[in-house]
Amino acid sequence: MKKIIAAISLCLILFSLNLSGQTRKLIIPGEVWPDTDGNHINAHGGGILYYDGIYYWFGEARLPKGETDRTKYGVGCYSSKDLLNWKNEGLSLRVTNDTSSLLQAGCIIERPKVLYNKKTGKFIMWFHHELKGQGYRAALTGVAVSDKVTGPYQYLRSLRPNAGVWPKNFPEGYKKQKVVESDLKSGTEEWRKAIKEGLFVRRDFKGGQMARDMTLFVDRDGTAYHIHSSEENMTLHFSELTDDYLDFTGKYYRVLPGESNEAPALFYAKGKYFMFTSGTTGWKPNPGRVSSADEITGPWTFIGNPCRGSVEENNTTFSSQSTFVLQVPGRKNAFIFMGDRWIPSDLANSRHIWLPVEWENDTPVIKWYPEWDLRNLK
Repeated sequence: MKKIIAAISLCLILFSLNLSGQTRKLIIPGEVWPDTDGNHINAHGGGILYYDGIYYWFGEARLPKGETDRTKYGVGCYSSKDLLNWKNEGLSLRVTNDTSSLLQAGCIIERPKVLYNKKTGKFIMWFHHELKGQGYRAALTGVAVSDKVTGPYQYLRSLRPNAGVWPKNFPEGYKKQKVVESDLKSGTEEWRKAIKEGLFVRRDFKGGQMARDMTLFVDRDGTAYHIHSSEENMTLHFSELTDDYLDFTGKYYRVLPGESNEAPALFYAKGKYFMFTSGTTGWKPNPGRVSSADEITGPWTFIGNPCRGSVEENNTTFSSQSTFVLQVPGRKNAFIFMGDRWIPSDLANSRHIWLPVEWENDTPVIKWYPEWDLRNLK
């Protein structure tokens, strides 16, 4: 009997090794995506940096179900040469047991993105940061820096952006309004009108503007922008970063005010800027959105739902939420929509939804494919 058990155990080990060594050839949205060790890729709400011929995927490294060691939580990093087979590079940013640090275990880190700064030779990471025990009240953005793309990243600070500065596209009349939250009933037309006219911008003027779901985008002239949901997730802010990508210049723009957008994912194609976003329904998926602009600073115009599927698929963005749009290097109009299919009860096991961006009359659309070949991207 012992010999039989040993033989079965050996077969299982060999089978496991075979699985981990298999080369992936297709994108299979919504299924377990094993890394080269055979483990599901734990990098959620993230984005990709292409550097020196290699793709680096940064995302939320969520605690596996049942795991209690919070120091295993942070920002995961994976590397790949083909966008299909990913090596786990470990945690590039890790929370700490130091109770004096804002990055102490128990805090929340979401939607990390990384840029390479050519002027300084540094890798810069920004992320949505919530403090331990405060839920989502802090609404901060954090920044970290590294000499190596895979890290470790040195945490610098967290803040609310643009304290004491008005948006560049904020009318003078809005600055002088005296309406405050206590004068309004939430959800009413009067309340929505007040938000569009800067209710929360004025409220948060001194301490800095809220920053939750976020992404980073480098424009064609090299200017970098930090794009984030602000004003209680009712309005997006496009904030210009300094040349070293480590701070804000104080120049920022309100985008789609009062329209309740989060999960921004930007790209430039066909002479326009496009942005995928979602509504604000927490972990529950909702209809996708796409907007466009001739200039990154706006004005931005809502186009509609980019999804082309069944009613259910369109109403849930194929049961996902946008996180990033990757332009495939060397292909002018080849883009990949990256989304997350969240599993709130087991976030580490949330699935990755990667789909090709297609075009209808110069408008980006997304269609469902149970599997697809990167080589077919045009």
